[in-house]
This record gives sequence, C-alpha cells and structure tokens, in this order.
Amino acid sequence: MQHAKRLFNAAKAGHTGTLDPLATGLLPICFGEATKFAQLLLEADKAYSVTIRLGATTTTGDAEGEVTRERPVDVSRTAFDAALPRFIGSIAQRPPRHAALKYQGRNYYEYAREGIEIPRVAREVVIHALTVEAWSPPSVDLAVRCGKGTYIRALAEDLGEALGCGAHVSALRRTATGGFRIAEAVTLDALAALPDEERDRLLLPADAACAALPRCDLNSADAAGFRQGHAIHRAELPDATYRTYAGGVFAGVADAAQGMLRPRRLVAAPRPRSPTLESLES
Repeated sequence: MQHAKRLFNAAKAGHTGTLDPLATGLLPICFGEATKFAQLLLEADKAYSVTIRLGATTTTGDAEGEVTRERPVDVSRTAFDAALPRFIGSIAQRPPRHAALKYQGRNYYEYAREGIEIPRVAREVVIHALTVEAWSPPSVDLAVRCGKGTYIRALAEDLGEALGCGAHVSALRRTATGGFRIAEAVTLDALAALPDEERDRLLLPADAACAALPRCDLNSADAAGFRQGHAIHRAELPDATYRTYAGGVFAGVADAAQGMLRPRRLVAAPRPRSPTLESLES
C-alpha cells in the first residue's frame, strides 16, 4: 500500500482488507477522500480461487506452515461434493491460530509462534457458494464466494476434518471484492512503469468504493443541511444504506431508518473556484 501511495503522491491511503502472506490477487486501495469509505469494502462480500491440499494439516493452515499430521486420502469426488453443503450458508467458524485478531492486546499469531494456546471463539460467517473448479486429488481447486470475516484457511481445515483426511491451503487468490474484479486490477509494477498522467487516469472516483449501494439524490433544500451532518426526512426511502448525491455530485454515505436519512460518512464539499484560478485557466 505504501508503494502505491508514493506512486500517486497521496497524502493518505487505506487498504480494503489484508491478504494472507501466501495469497495473491485483488486489493483495492483508497486515496484521499475515498479512504472514508474503505470500511465498506472491508465489510463487502469477497470471492477467492483456492487450491486445497488434502491429506496434510499444517501449523498455519496453509503451505507456509510445518506439516503436523499426514493421513491417507481416500476421498471420492462424490464424497467431497457431499461434504460441501454443510459449509454453505451461515456457519460457525473458529479463526485459525495464525490470525491477525487480538486476544488480550496481542495478535493470535504472536501466541501461536510462542506455542501458547489461547481461546479462539467461533464466529458466525457466511459462505454463499463453493464450486469445484478442478478435481485432481490430493489437490482440489475451489471457487469461494463469502461474506466478511471468512478465513479460507479455516474453511480448508474444517473441510479436511469433515472428510477425515485433514487439509490445508496450498494456493489462494482473491478474485473479487464488492463490485471490483481481478480482471480490472493493475499490478504495482505496471503502475510504476506508467507516466504520471496515464497512472492518474486509472484512478476511480470516490463513490466507486460504494457503487454497490443504492443511490439517493438530494434536492438543494436538503443538501445544505445534509452536508453539515443533519438528518433529513425521506419517508419514501426503505431502510438501508445509501450513496448520496447533491446536484449530481457525490456527497457521502447515509443510513435510512424510520423515514429519516442520517449521514454516516461525508466527503468534503466542493470548494468554489477562485477568480485567480479562473483567469489563469481561461
């Protein structure tokens, strides 16, 4: 992220969900005013392409860890497919030992590196779909669509235990986050090779981070108070989170509930252009 920040000479930047050390793929980065909406992408659904290695468990749940147990793989494609439905929908998932979650002020992985066992409370996560992309035991390629907070390493371990042979992640690639897709991504190397003007043209507007939200346009009477953080009456709006626009210009994100629209995060209002700049540009 810091490399990208320097390339765009940005005053501030924020990522939208870290990747495991083993993982590759999509990581949207927000700059400037767009950093206010990075949390929306942290909470967005994601998609992954993962290779699961059956028959071996590791200390980390992926190929970067040491193998702790090996078991024979006697799993048919039919048995594998039959195991998948129990992991689809809202499920309880216990985070892996090597996670960036906190326990008593320290990361899980710090305790794991010291060989200290800590309570790891199962959390509710949502997995929308699991699709087998390639079947070549002991390796299986899966496409995963899931909600926020899902650990693919934990999914692989739990699936391996359900099959009685153990498993770990041997390759992982994030292919989508919210409305963004890997096909639209640009590598850091490619960004660095571009002239400044071409690089800047790749930047998306701030509202791209919340494009999946429904749109709400404000009239001029409502816009002034809204931009100052005041709730406004919008009885016709169903309860939801909206991206809002004033005079066609993105104003921020707001929550509608019980007929009121309350600002959640606002962008800085456009400043009037100074006469001096007008004359210079004419």
